[in-house]
Amino acid sequence: MLSPDLKRLHKWLTPGRLVLLEACFIGLLSALAAVALKKSIGVFGGLRVQISHDLSAILVLPLIGLCGGYLSGFIVEKFAPEASGSGIPQVKAALDYVPVVLNLRVATVKLISTILALGSGLALGREGPSVQIGASLAAHLSRWVPTSPDYRRQLIAAGAAAGLATAFNAPIAGVIFVIEELLQDVSSLTISTAILASFVGGVVSHILGGSILPEGTSKLQFSALDIPFLILLGALVGCFAVLFNRGVIAGIIWNRRIFKLGLRWRIAIAGCTCGLIVGLLPETFRDSTALQEFLASGGSNWQATAVAFLARFVLTLIACSAETPGGFFAPALILGAALGSIVGNWENEITHSGSSAMYALAGMGGFFGAVAKVPITAFVIVFEITMDFNIVLPLMIVTAVAYLVAEKFIDGSLYTQILEINGIFLNAQAPADGLWLDLKAADIMHQKVETLTVDMTLDEAKLIFGRSHHRGFPVLEAGSVVGIITQTDLVKINERKLQGNQSLREIMTPNPVTISPEDSLSQVLYLLSYYKLSRLPVLDANRLVGIITRSDILRVEVDKLKGADHQYLDRSYVVYQTRGTSTGRGRLLVPLQEQWEQNIYVMEVAKAIAKSLDYEIECLSTITISPHLPTAKTSVPITSRLHLLRQAVSLAEDNHIPIHTQIRLSHDPIVTIQEVIEERYTDLLLLDWDQGYMSVPCDLVIAREAQEIFPNLSHRWLIVVADCSSPDRAFNLLPHLIASDAQVHLCHIFHKPNFEEGLINPQNLARKLKNPIESTAVCAKSIADAVVDIAKQENSDVIVLITKPHEIKQIADAVDCRLIFIGCG
Repeated sequence: MLSPDLKRLHKWLTPGRLVLLEACFIGLLSALAAVALKKSIGVFGGLRVQISHDLSAILVLPLIGLCGGYLSGFIVEKFAPEASGSGIPQVKAALDYVPVVLNLRVATVKLISTILALGSGLALGREGPSVQIGASLAAHLSRWVPTSPDYRRQLIAAGAAAGLATAFNAPIAGVIFVIEELLQDVSSLTISTAILASFVGGVVSHILGGSILPEGTSKLQFSALDIPFLILLGALVGCFAVLFNRGVIAGIIWNRRIFKLGLRWRIAIAGCTCGLIVGLLPETFRDSTALQEFLASGGSNWQATAVAFLARFVLTLIACSAETPGGFFAPALILGAALGSIVGNWENEITHSGSSAMYALAGMGGFFGAVAKVPITAFVIVFEITMDFNIVLPLMIVTAVAYLVAEKFIDGSLYTQILEINGIFLNAQAPADGLWLDLKAADIMHQKVETLTVDMTLDEAKLIFGRSHHRGFPVLEAGSVVGIITQTDLVKINERKLQGNQSLREIMTPNPVTISPEDSLSQVLYLLSYYKLSRLPVLDANRLVGIITRSDILRVEVDKLKGADHQYLDRSYVVYQTRGTSTGRGRLLVPLQEQWEQNIYVMEVAKAIAKSLDYEIECLSTITISPHLPTAKTSVPITSRLHLLRQAVSLAEDNHIPIHTQIRLSHDPIVTIQEVIEERYTDLLLLDWDQGYMSVPCDLVIAREAQEIFPNLSHRWLIVVADCSSPDRAFNLLPHLIASDAQVHLCHIFHKPNFEEGLINPQNLARKLKNPIESTAVCAKSIADAVVDIAKQENSDVIVLITKPHEIKQIADAVDCRLIFIGCG
């Protein structure tokens, strides 16, 4: 029993309060990681600068860049490919419900690879990686501490905010970045979690991390005479931000096409190149932090600053194009400071007034705001790191003008453009609260619930499972839910050696997890995930009113998306197709699996059916992509699928069967099959057993290869007819499947004893097959049990099931031979 104090604590610790405590802890972890990243890069970078002073810089710097770049790329490639690049695009995608991995492994790899890359001289920043590390730690923590899906997304954003707040020692900027760029949401939950995490991150950074700029950088002065020059600076910054964005995207695309040696070598080559260039430049360029402080102070002439800008621009593009672990924040600030310093020097030469430091700081905010399309965040970052109100107006002017110029020429931020070249298109028009928050359990549940009673025997339960397509049932006693039973529970019968006449109570799960009709969908998802369930009974005042399964959630998602945004419901897209001669009497559709070995038996069946009915064969290969990717715009490799189709064509042509082929990109393979059937009239669909049963407006055949390969694999045939009054259509498929010397046993299975009038004349099948037929009739409650018993007695090599699909799974689980299901009725 819990003590009174623990009970009060448990009552006080509601999910809303728990998530705020988690936000504080996430802020602490993210801040410590960001400080560790900063200190480690400083140590390795300082060691690199020291070595370049002691030895020949032109030799040492390229070598360090080559080795550090290779190690960084190797770690990313080997352990976490998601850790490449800035990291912020990955966080944006994850927060937009794209399945991007964020966990402790990604955080660790990002930390180590960034230290190696930046410490070896690649011209990028640590701020983007700090954001991804914070988000990854938050995502991992939310798995350790069970959290509602509503809260988990906010916690990931809070981790990102803490990472940014620590990197810049700017907690307000961390909050603004979450609102402006990551979530675009101003709900109380978003703001509260981001504020707490950023506050903790800011405190840790202030204590352990130090400031971004040195104390007393310069005294800032602003007058009305500066406004024209500030507008000019904003226009220049906007134009160069456009060039920077386009250069990064073009560099990444070019690098992927030219350097196909893998990420490790791309980063190694970039590191070597950057080291060579820096080795030829003045010593100031060897330390990014010193260069940033030098430019922000505005103490250089405009010619030297222009050289610094050009060199840093090229070095950053080289590093970015290799997808090096590192961010754009620091390079953008340095480039903006250089442009601002240049314009400040021009004004000083023309008017003999003005503050170069003010222009440098304003340029920093303008360049970063235009590149990332976050002008408010950029404004707040620069203000927080200077804490000088004199910078407010100049910063507002430059940031606004630069943003407007950049917005004129490029759509979206650099982060969204990187996602798009990776085939990820975010839904910018999606409401901030998603499609889910207005859904209740009552909107999702099935109201008609099949149930079992607690006094039912185990044999009766097995019979019901065999006849039903459901995989679990609530168990009732006196009208109340007392348990739940699933297919997994049936295994307990053999494990415990239970008798068939024993009660269902022996194997059911008592006191199941339930939910109320008024509970939100997020609570449903939380319970399914936390307890690892596949179904939830819905109770209203202890009365069973419905049930929710995982498939119900997927169904509702599709329904909501149909009403909300059609871009998620793209039809499949044909990327390759061939058309054979259309000389057949009908068309047989064969969806292929990825490996040819999985398709051999199905294609043999297709060949036999096509010969029997004079059909053409249509082979479909489907490549499934994420529902977040548009089918018509996503590029995927199809070489292996082309090889698959060539083998199918070769088989068909050797047997003089017309064949058509196509490859489609799809969000759902089942929907794609239905689309093909709609577009091109299909008479028969042939599936492999692993592809499952589906309802289609044409004849359906499902085939399964034997579990083991025996000699005379197809010599003894058992043809089962059950719940089918007219199997002649199915019989027409068999002539080319069954060899003339095969032994054929035709078995009719009935549920009622008086079945004589329903018997089918076996001579009809004998004439089609030109084989002698042995025929029997069996009365049985369970079709599956009867088929299994007869198949074992006959030692059948192939079972043909001409029936309805209710019990085929139970048969498949019980026998090892080849199976062919032919739908009837």
